[in-house]
Amino acid sequence: MVDPTIDPVLAELAAVSGVATSYLGADGVPVQVAPDTVRAVLRLAGVDPTDPAAALAAALERPWRRRVPACAVVVAAAPRPVVVHTPVEIIPHAELELGTGGRIVLDPPGAPLAERVLDGVPWVARPIGLPAGLPLGDHVLHIDAGTERHRCQVVAVPAAVPGPAALAPPARAWGWMIQLYALTSTSSWGMGDYGDLATLADWSGRAGADVLLVNPLHAGAPTLPVAASPYSPASRRFVSPLYLRPERTPEYARADPATRAAVDKLARGARRDGRRDGLLDRDAVWRAKLAALELLFEVFRRGGEQVASAGSAASEPAAEPAGSDLIDFATWSALAERYGPDWRTWPARLAHPGAPAVAEARAQLADRVAFHVWLQQRCDQQLAAAQAAARAAGMAAGIVHDLAVGVDPGGADAWALQDVLAVGASVGAPPDTFNQQGQDWGLPPWRPDALAEAGYAPLRQMVASVLRRGGGLRVDHILGLFRLWWIPAGAGAAHGTYVRYDAEAMLGLLALEAARAGAVVVGEDLGTVEASVATTLARMNVLGSTVLWFEQDAEGRPLPPTAYRAATMASLTTHDLPTAAGYLEGEHVRTRARLGLLGRSEEAEAAGWRAERDALVELVRSEGLVDPAGAAAGLGGRGNPGGRGRPEFDPAVRQEIVFALHRLLVRSSCRIVLGSPGDALGDRHQPNLPGTTDAYPNWRLPVTDSAGRPVTVERLLTDPDVRRLGEFLAQVRVAQVRGVSSTGAASPDEDRNPISR
Repeated sequence: MVDPTIDPVLAELAAVSGVATSYLGADGVPVQVAPDTVRAVLRLAGVDPTDPAAALAAALERPWRRRVPACAVVVAAAPRPVVVHTPVEIIPHAELELGTGGRIVLDPPGAPLAERVLDGVPWVARPIGLPAGLPLGDHVLHIDAGTERHRCQVVAVPAAVPGPAALAPPARAWGWMIQLYALTSTSSWGMGDYGDLATLADWSGRAGADVLLVNPLHAGAPTLPVAASPYSPASRRFVSPLYLRPERTPEYARADPATRAAVDKLARGARRDGRRDGLLDRDAVWRAKLAALELLFEVFRRGGEQVASAGSAASEPAAEPAGSDLIDFATWSALAERYGPDWRTWPARLAHPGAPAVAEARAQLADRVAFHVWLQQRCDQQLAAAQAAARAAGMAAGIVHDLAVGVDPGGADAWALQDVLAVGASVGAPPDTFNQQGQDWGLPPWRPDALAEAGYAPLRQMVASVLRRGGGLRVDHILGLFRLWWIPAGAGAAHGTYVRYDAEAMLGLLALEAARAGAVVVGEDLGTVEASVATTLARMNVLGSTVLWFEQDAEGRPLPPTAYRAATMASLTTHDLPTAAGYLEGEHVRTRARLGLLGRSEEAEAAGWRAERDALVELVRSEGLVDPAGAAAGLGGRGNPGGRGRPEFDPAVRQEIVFALHRLLVRSSCRIVLGSPGDALGDRHQPNLPGTTDAYPNWRLPVTDSAGRPVTVERLLTDPDVRRLGEFLAQVRVAQVRGVSSTGAASPDEDRNPISR
């Protein structure tokens, strides 16, 4: 057993560096972090713990030697002072250069806050006050201190995310959450695409929905095999050409008949080969699309257009010009095609984007760089068209993009942003109820110190790039803006610790970019959560997440909807959890038992799940949302998750209970309520099973109905069960009009829709 005792000086060094030496586990019991883990994480954070006393002294002196912070993030309405460090006899003079133009001479600094001797000279820390009501955005604080001049970037942010006016409290809204790749139409190429997204956005809006949450559409590597997980992207700043619909590019519209015929033939092949053995084959889709897009890029080149100022057909939104970030991404993509998708295996001369050899390679690969720039411009056009369809159909937010918690360590962003990432660490989560061995997501975290030194520019650029493609943002694992579970390479998911971030600064910058975009922001705040997180998110008008499976009291009993948090986006489940039908039937227990992912016996797990499931059924009975006699008759309760005695429910009764569970969410005060079309159709298989890679077909399962048949976009648009679920979700507006109380209690005359139709 590892001795949990830690040297007090090492503990203080860890505290100053934001590295936890203990934490509360999912069961509320304190967990001590092994000293070797603390030392390893300190090294990854840029702190050498070999001599803890010397490292601590250097850490405490660092802000004094920095003189002024690299970046100060302040609330525009009431900015906090900026602290500067000068010799005691020098009174600094300060001016604020506004981003909107002009300068403001600031008042003399306030009384000293602290003193310190540096190299035998006494120094003091003094606060420089900033004027209230600053314009939102970037400013520069100029400090004259004797013969020295210093600059500090000042970013003025809103106190909270404004969000779309139509979704301001007490308004409530509803919508759909989809895994876009898992749906296909007669026009798409074996998997869902941006054209399908536009169709779904129009359909959602016309039915009265305000939100369409989609899985991350981040860019992957342009090579084979195509990575399956949308949560391990090559880049979060750019999007995936895998979702492009070639026929919707302006080049297809003006191509000659032979080129169009060749593209059409490739499309037919992708529709045939994109689904094998009931699973999505991204490789087959990308082979076909890449060939088609290369043909269409030649049409673009023959037109004599320049990539950096690419025009578009009159019916298409304008393309974004190619900036330096896009050129870097396109360069990585071209190099990945030549040397492989992991930059860490490339020749050493290409290991950094600023290297002279990279500039030479960019010139040599100019055609491929231009091709990848063009792909991103066409992606942006098709995503803009999808969001325009959402707004034209009346959606208040429209498409809400999911922002993954990190990036592939060998990918484009890790290459371009390696100076602000801890490339020897990966992020994840400690053990909890659903993932009893912990989780290692294999994604490098931001280094807090380096990110602050960079003025948080990489974070801002990433958030802004995602927000300009839709009407909202879901931040996966938003706890990562407060603290992240760092795992040293090879240590195992359970042997990590938390590293703290400046949540005030990061949330403020998120609010700034959201305000500029007029977007709604939702944070996935599930798992082991500090008590202050929910209150902070609510204060910032960042919606949290309510997931029905997790809404339990201290004894594990399901909470009534009146007890749910109001400032959240609610759903029955998520991509990492069982579907509605899968949960009711115990599919998740059987699957995890078969793959050895349980922390206790299958029998014990099944007994715990069944008790929770039956309590939920009893809750919907007590709420009057199902007919008690019909539900009792339909619930067998005798099935064994190992495979005997299935199904647990009569299928018709099970589906009525699924509808009733959604209506529990409607009866809450949750601001946004989402449903999954697959839940309306009896889909049993969750998209992703954490803790697995190849053992489970993660991210490759199509949406299916209760009979296991793949569901098309065309079917969704007309299916009566999908329409019926949408009608139930739309009752959030009826409940609002009829006067749902602040605690979520519904009006007495709300339609109860008993189980017998």
